[in-house]
Amino acid sequence: MNMNARGWWRLLIAAVLGLVLAAGPASAQGRAPLVFAAASLKTALDDVAAQWQRDTGKKAVISYAASNTLIRQIEQGAPADIFISADLDWMDYAQRNNLIDAQTRANLLGNRIVLVAPKEAAITVNIAPRFDLAAALKGGRLAMGNVDAVPAGKYGKAALEKLGAWDGVKDRIAQSDNVRAALLLVSRGEAPLGIVYRTDAAADPAVKIVGTFPEDSHPPVIYPAALTRASTNPDAKAFLSYLRSPAARPAFERQGFTVLGPGGERS
Repeated sequence: MNMNARGWWRLLIAAVLGLVLAAGPASAQGRAPLVFAAASLKTALDDVAAQWQRDTGKKAVISYAASNTLIRQIEQGAPADIFISADLDWMDYAQRNNLIDAQTRANLLGNRIVLVAPKEAAITVNIAPRFDLAAALKGGRLAMGNVDAVPAGKYGKAALEKLGAWDGVKDRIAQSDNVRAALLLVSRGEAPLGIVYRTDAAADPAVKIVGTFPEDSHPPVIYPAALTRASTNPDAKAFLSYLRSPAARPAFERQGFTVLGPGGERS
């Protein structure tokens, strides 16, 4: 890692630490638990955290970004207590590198990937093998999370490859740092189409779903959650348990997530 990159990470970690300290006393016993969560969880997880605060009087601080960005921050020393990834790959990475408490790991939620367009766009797309996505773009770009790192981008590329549509659009991709940034490109009309999660589309009234990708066209969209290895905050374990409880279920389902059972199955 070069000096500029090291400096960037130090600044980022310092900013996250400042967020934690602002939330309460510096000791793990006194501060609010810090949750690092995939960007696509924001609307639902904000609701769950507000509900937990009403129920318990305790607060959770949540930092949202792409799963790959979050786990790199944890790896560099950011003081997260809980990590919630938008795919299994980045949680597997965390487990291999001893960044999480593997005994607390569980699959929390499921999701779907969809094709979205601006709300007023006169377009429908039949997502099927060898569908002509390039023609549907009409010279514009397809907004996606980074296809090599961001889970939504990886799922989207896998689906397009499986359906035989990738080669036609691979030079027309507007890649973003996280799925909510891709959503924003479509919402603002800066991209005619984008691939995001079903739950992202539900969170933005300026977009509409114009097609849903078949579940067998990409790996299952699963959100695993775990305590970090370094966490000593007792409220973190309580909040993680709350996320898995019946009390949190309605907030996730309102946003379009599928709540998974203890074995990762639909419940």
